[in-house]
Amino acid sequence: MAAMKDGVSKDTAPGFAVRLARDARDLRAAQRLRYAVFVQELGARCAGADHAARLESDSFDAHVDHLLLIDAARDAAGAEDHVIGVYRLLPDTVAARLGRFYSDAEYDLTPLRASGRRLVELGRSCVHPAHRRGAAMLHLWNGLAAYVIAGGFEVLFGVASFPGADPAPHAPALAWLHAHHRAPEGLRVRVLPGPSALRMEGAAAGATPAAIPPLIRAYLRLGGTVGEGAFVDRDFNTTDVFLMVDTSAMSGRAFDFYTRKTPRL
Repeated sequence: MAAMKDGVSKDTAPGFAVRLARDARDLRAAQRLRYAVFVQELGARCAGADHAARLESDSFDAHVDHLLLIDAARDAAGAEDHVIGVYRLLPDTVAARLGRFYSDAEYDLTPLRASGRRLVELGRSCVHPAHRRGAAMLHLWNGLAAYVIAGGFEVLFGVASFPGADPAPHAPALAWLHAHHRAPEGLRVRVLPGPSALRMEGAAAGATPAAIPPLIRAYLRLGGTVGEGAFVDRDFNTTDVFLMVDTSAMSGRAFDFYTRKTPRL
C-alpha cells in the first residue's frame, strides 16, 4: 500500500481506497456502518446511539481519527454508504486532552500510562458483511500500519469482543487466553472491579484457537497479548478482553505482514 498522502491511499486495490474521515459525510457513513453491524447484526443496545437515524455514535467521535475503507465508485457517485470498513483511532495526546481513553471504562490503564510509550487506542472496528471474505481487513490493517508508523506509536491497544453478554460459552477460550497470552506484568492492565468484571483463569480443557473470534486471533498472530480479566458489556452485548500489541515485540515475520506494501512515512 502506498503512503497515505493527505490521509489517502490510492492504490490499496482496484475500486478501494483507505483514508481518514475528512468531512461530516464520511463520519455519518462510518456511524451508519457501525449501527448496521453492532446494533442490527450483533444485537447491541447502544443506548447512546441515534436509533431513529440508524447511527452508532458517542462522545469520542468528535475527537478521534476514523480510518475508513472506501468503495471508490460509490464515493465518486456521492453515495451515503461509501464506507465499507472502519477503525476508530484515539492517540495518547488526544486522550490526555480528553482525560480518558474509551477503555478506561472497563480497565485500569495505569501500567500503560506509566510505561512512557507512545499509545494509540483502537476501537469500533467493523467491515460490511459483503466484504468480510475478501481482503478488506488487510487493507484496513495496512492503513493502520501507515498511521502507526507516521505517528510513532509503539503500543496499540483496545477492547476486543466475544459475541454475547453471557460469558459462560466463552469460559474455555477466556481461560486459554489467560494461560497462553497474558501481557508482560509491567504492561498488564486489569479489569476494573465490579459486577461486570470476570476472572479469566480456569480450566481451558478443550479450548482451541478456533474458539477465539477471528479478529482476536489475528491480533495474537501479530504478538498480541491480553490483560487480566474480562468485562461483560451489556450495552454492546459482548464479553470483552483487553488486547495490546507492542510493536517492539513483534516477530520479523509479523512486522513484515503488518507493514506489507506500506513504506515508512
